[in-house]
Amino acid sequence: MRNGLVDNGRKPALPGHPGAWLLWALAAALPALTTRNPAYLLLLLLAVAVVYEALPDRNDGRAGWGFFWKTALFLWLLTIPLNALTAHYGQTVLFVLPEALPVVGGPVTLEAAAYGFLSGLGWLAVFAVFATLNRAVEAYRLLRSVPPLLFQTGVVASIALSFIPQAGQALREIREAQAVRGHRRRGLRDLPPLFLPLLTTALERSLQLAESMEARGFGNAPLRHPAWQRWGQRLAVLSLLVLLSGLLWRGFQGDHPGGFVLILLGLAGLLLALALQSRAIGRTRYAPPPRSPSDGALALSAGLGAAAYLALLFFFPQALAYTPYPRLDWPTFQPALGLYFLLLALPAVLSGRRR
Repeated sequence: MRNGLVDNGRKPALPGHPGAWLLWALAAALPALTTRNPAYLLLLLLAVAVVYEALPDRNDGRAGWGFFWKTALFLWLLTIPLNALTAHYGQTVLFVLPEALPVVGGPVTLEAAAYGFLSGLGWLAVFAVFATLNRAVEAYRLLRSVPPLLFQTGVVASIALSFIPQAGQALREIREAQAVRGHRRRGLRDLPPLFLPLLTTALERSLQLAESMEARGFGNAPLRHPAWQRWGQRLAVLSLLVLLSGLLWRGFQGDHPGGFVLILLGLAGLLLALALQSRAIGRTRYAPPPRSPSDGALALSAGLGAAAYLALLFFFPQALAYTPYPRLDWPTFQPALGLYFLLLALPAVLSGRRR
């Protein structure tokens, strides 16, 4: 037994392919962004928390994310009074503020506070998915999996993924250095000695990163097939028009199948245009990341789950819809949807780690 874990003589079959984890993150982020049903959001947070705890902790794991977890919880709790004081809707009036007060004047309702709670819960779930993805896959591995056409976007995403752990680690080092000098936090006036060095460090790192990228010729990839790039650009414009037509069709005609077909055609055309333009860019890569059976199981389950959720969102949106207005009521719960959220905990099962 090592570190509280049972050692069975085999390495844990933890999924490690970036594509599989990206599909999992997509399947987990969809409910957080599209529903405010508290039953589903709590199940989602539970599944993501199980996966987060099952992942191996790198050097910058808990220490780098601890401060930002506290910040996320604070912002979640802040949305409750903020929405309650600014959204004057609902039937259960808690108290009434004078109308002379700008913005906040009027009735403060229980339904508005509940909606703020649910909105903050959804964004907390998005943050949990983001933190789990960052803990599961290193930023450079995600960058290598980005299509050649989107290499600049991939660099920005990888920098964003690695920013929070690095900033958390830098903040911890600054706090330790200030504590050696006798600095003690007693109020808001003692925060500038912590955050000003953090801001200076972040600016220095960004300048060093920009200089190193410029020295390596970032953004000057040669074109191998210029004709493919032109055809890809034309196909992308045509696919966007088809996609926009499908969205307008669904907006004016409701659930007509023609609009859904146009949306699918537009998305397929965009993927084909992305593939054509990616093939036109001259890019060398090392050996592809290794794949394991656990990667295939995770990618298959996450892809099928995300497709099923999107189909449910398009054809049966009432199964996911919930609002506390005009009167707060118990949310509905579908057991089949509960299985979808349990499926998101599959990486914890595949990891083979037992406490």
